[in-house]
Amino acid sequence: MSDLADRLRTGPPWAVHTERDLTYFRVGADEIVVIACDSDGGLGPKPNDAVPVEGPTLGRFAARVPLLEIVAAGATPVVVVDTLTVERDPTGQPIIDGVLAEAADAGVPSEAVTGSTEDNVPTVATGIGVTVVARATFETLRVGVGRPPFEVVLFGRPMSAPADIFGPDHPDILTVPALAAVLAFDGVVEALPIGSSGVSNEFVAMARTAGGTPEMNDDWPCDRDQSGGPSTAALLAVTPDRLAEVLHRLTDTGRPAWHLGRVV
Repeated sequence: MSDLADRLRTGPPWAVHTERDLTYFRVGADEIVVIACDSDGGLGPKPNDAVPVEGPTLGRFAARVPLLEIVAAGATPVVVVDTLTVERDPTGQPIIDGVLAEAADAGVPSEAVTGSTEDNVPTVATGIGVTVVARATFETLRVGVGRPPFEVVLFGRPMSAPADIFGPDHPDILTVPALAAVLAFDGVVEALPIGSSGVSNEFVAMARTAGGTPEMNDDWPCDRDQSGGPSTAALLAVTPDRLAEVLHRLTDTGRPAWHLGRVV
C-alpha cells in the first residue's frame, strides 16, 4: 500500500489529502474522491493573447492536463468543470467544444460537463480553468504504488509552446486513451504526466514519492529541464523484468519511448 493510500484508509472520512498536485478524500469504506485542476491564461484567439491558439485546441489541451493526471492516479473521471474568462459567443463556445471533445475521449458524457463564461465584462485576453472530479478505490489507486527498484521510461515527446508547434492530435504526444491503454500493460505500475517543471524534476518527484533514489542515464533524448507543456509526455514506472517488453509495446503504439534511468 502506498503512503497516500495508508493515510486515506486510516484517517477519518472527508479528511483532505494532497499528493502530486491532486486532492483526495475518502467518502466511504473504499470510495475515494480525486480532484485535479489546471489553468491557462494568455493563450487563445483574443487580441491580447501572448500565444495565438484556436479555441477548440485550447479547450482540448486545457481539459487534457487534469484528465491525464486523474487517469495516471488510477481514478475514473466523473465530472468536468470549465470556467472561462471570456464571453460564450463567439469566443467561448469553440473552447467549450474542445473541452467536450476531450471529455468524451476520457469517457465523460456531455451532460457531465459544466462550467461558466464571463458575459458581463468585455475581455481582451483569454483565460480558462478546468477542474475534474473523479472516483477511485484503494484497489485502483496508483499514486506512490511503485516501490524501488524500478525503471523509469519516458512515453511521448515532451513539448511546450511557443518553442514547439503542435496540436492535440500530434502523433508523438500523450493522449488520455493512450495513457489508459499503457497503464494496462503488464509491468507498468505507475505513471506521472510531465508538466512545466520539466522532465528531471518529475523524475525526482517520482523517486521521492516512492521513497527511493533517482539514477538517471547519461544519454537523454531531450534536455533534462524540458517542459512537458500540456502534459505531452509522461514518466512510467516499470518493473525491471518487464522493461524490454514494455519498451517494445510502447514503440508499437507509434509514440516515442525512451529508458531514462531507474529508482533504487
